[in-house]
Amino acid sequence: MRVVTIDGPAGSGKSTVAHRLAETLGWRMLDTGAMYRAVTLAALREGVDLNDDDAVSAIAATVTVTLPAGRVFLDDEDVSLAIRTAEVARATSAVADRPGVRKRLVELQREFARENDVVTEGRDQGTIVFPDALRKFFLTASLEERARRRLAEFSSRGEHFSMESVQNDVKARDERDESRAIAPMKPALDAMIIDTTGMSLDDVLARIIGEVRGALNRRPEGDAS
Repeated sequence: MRVVTIDGPAGSGKSTVAHRLAETLGWRMLDTGAMYRAVTLAALREGVDLNDDDAVSAIAATVTVTLPAGRVFLDDEDVSLAIRTAEVARATSAVADRPGVRKRLVELQREFARENDVVTEGRDQGTIVFPDALRKFFLTASLEERARRRLAEFSSRGEHFSMESVQNDVKARDERDESRAIAPMKPALDAMIIDTTGMSLDDVLARIIGEVRGALNRRPEGDAS
């Protein structure tokens, strides 16, 4: 199967771009952030210490996370909205730092891609999960722009925070994601880096689609990604 990876920090636009790209190509979308958020939601509900690798990894090993048609299910429950709260967003980095959680979810991500042509987004997709992907992208934007996008996302769900608090959260998450010992957030050496500050979604998408179509034309359809 063929894989295109889109990595980057929170608020860079990678999720929206990945969804649109998958629709354009007719491929499946793999929202790895949603997988980590779902495990985080389960851990929060259980009240475990999010820094306890054994406890959180045990939860990751026992729950089922599936992504049917743009939805997110935790076992048999649709948690598509529940995983998007500010509480879950703040806690996700701690859960994603747990080696046992990452090992389990990487296995699930690779299993997903064995059955589908995939556009996948996250923070380590091009570096760790799919190092041989057909094409790799790393989206970024200024801290202020990313905080503004996150604030708009929270406001659309009725959650209201100050710009300062959201910007501080985004900055803290960047620092944690970039400095983690396992799978730190960084561009793959062969990734195209795109700064989306001031760019429209259509402009970002057009640039990526052009690159992907070029790669597809150079590689026979039957080749593995």
